[in-house]
Amino acid sequence: MAKIKILHIIKSLGRGGAEMLLPETLKLHTKEKFDFHYIYFLPWKDQMESAIKDAGGKVTCLEAKDNIRLLSQYKKIIAYCKAHKIDIIHCHLPWAGFVGRLVHKKTGIPVLYTEHNMQERYHIATKTINKFTFNSQSLAFGVSQDVTNSINKNIQPKIPVKTLLNGVNTESFQSTGISEIRKELGIPKDAIVLGNVAVFRFQKRLVEWLRVIKKIRGQHSNVYGIIVGAGPLEEEIKKEWKDLGLEKVVFFPGLKTDVKPYFEAMDIFMMSSSFEGLPIALLEAMSMECALVSTDAGGIKEVIRNKKDGLVVPVDEWEELSGSVQSLINNPEELNRLKLAARKRVLNSFSLQRMVEELEAYYVEMS
Repeated sequence: MAKIKILHIIKSLGRGGAEMLLPETLKLHTKEKFDFHYIYFLPWKDQMESAIKDAGGKVTCLEAKDNIRLLSQYKKIIAYCKAHKIDIIHCHLPWAGFVGRLVHKKTGIPVLYTEHNMQERYHIATKTINKFTFNSQSLAFGVSQDVTNSINKNIQPKIPVKTLLNGVNTESFQSTGISEIRKELGIPKDAIVLGNVAVFRFQKRLVEWLRVIKKIRGQHSNVYGIIVGAGPLEEEIKKEWKDLGLEKVVFFPGLKTDVKPYFEAMDIFMMSSSFEGLPIALLEAMSMECALVSTDAGGIKEVIRNKKDGLVVPVDEWEELSGSVQSLINNPEELNRLKLAARKRVLNSFSLQRMVEELEAYYVEMS
């Protein structure tokens, strides 16, 4: 039986949540049944390319300096599909979705689209194009029920929209209980370490995250922080970091392809986001036995059941994160319980194996 050939299209292969899923899912896919190809457009955001190739994927960059040039690459994508006999196209995020829908209209190749964000959070132009073109594809997925509801409310699509929850590779993301990163950064052994892994964008509210750390340290001087990532707001965030006097307290290791050693160093994974889809970093942290303290943005509230799997506060009450963290510092037994509960939650409901099996069933159905 011939393999089903899948082409993933995504704008970049930087270290975002959607991008990180591609090599992780590829590791678990049934290679005897499927053949995977990948096209992206921003050559300076290629951090995931080697990981995809190492996992057996075929990667091509069709360079496009802006979104208009990205759309103009549809003819090359069509030629690629013909040359490689692609059976299904799977697009991620709006601009990859737009060009995939063009290819679908020209070729009839089934196109699946994964939406990772709420429609309300997109620029008006992106929202408008998304709504106008959304039915020019075969099937869409929302990464959380919130995301699916947002699609149905704002677009009212005629094509099927399914909720396909993000997952994490629980075998790969598994704590060893040993942290070399703490030694490297000079963090004391008895310290409580709060962490985050994020693109430095406004919705992550990392300035506010730093203010929470500052407030906590007013009561607990043995609290430290690690923020892994980079992004457009780095200068603003680091200015606040210096203004708060946190240079020797919060560490910025930069953009990392392998984040597991940093999760290993964290006791608590704290998110202050104003909105989310279903963040991959959250699931990775839970799988690595980090206790969770977060706002209830987007799909986060579908993952963390308050006081059972972690602690959540309302999005607009992010300042309450400090009280939640302090309650765990003051109760080490509860902190340890939530570390184990986080791991149990992803094992039971958010494993990547479950996600891959569901996705493969859709691929077979659409081929």
